[in-house]
Amino acid sequence: MLGTADAYDAQSYFDKVGGHDTFAKLIGVFFDGVKDDPELLAMYSHDMVGAEERLLQFFEQYWGGPMTYSRTRGAPRLKMRHMPYKVTPRMRDHWLGCMHRAVTSVELPAEEEFWMRDYIERAADFLVNADE
Repeated sequence: MLGTADAYDAQSYFDKVGGHDTFAKLIGVFFDGVKDDPELLAMYSHDMVGAEERLLQFFEQYWGGPMTYSRTRGAPRLKMRHMPYKVTPRMRDHWLGCMHRAVTSVELPAEEEFWMRDYIERAADFLVNADE
């Protein structure tokens, strides 16, 4: 139903790549990698389940899916939300390693894979807020 918080464009990237199931797998594989990375795990361990849910909601919304993230958390404000954490270039690289493996796991079509990898690289660079 149009006009509701969960309405989204049927021609979105979200739909092209398989919708919720694809994003759930992407974020699930990402967090499997986080659990195997002691440095990332230390950042997420205080609320792993909540972090996984929020990242899934954010990615789904960003790529044209349901607006659940904004409805439950407000505007994304990524930089502000990451300021409490020391995000160094090294941590960015650990995060990107896990996310690139997750992107590979969902076997996106070439064009959609390009755009996903482009986004995660730019977003990760943007969130660096500390030196080593």
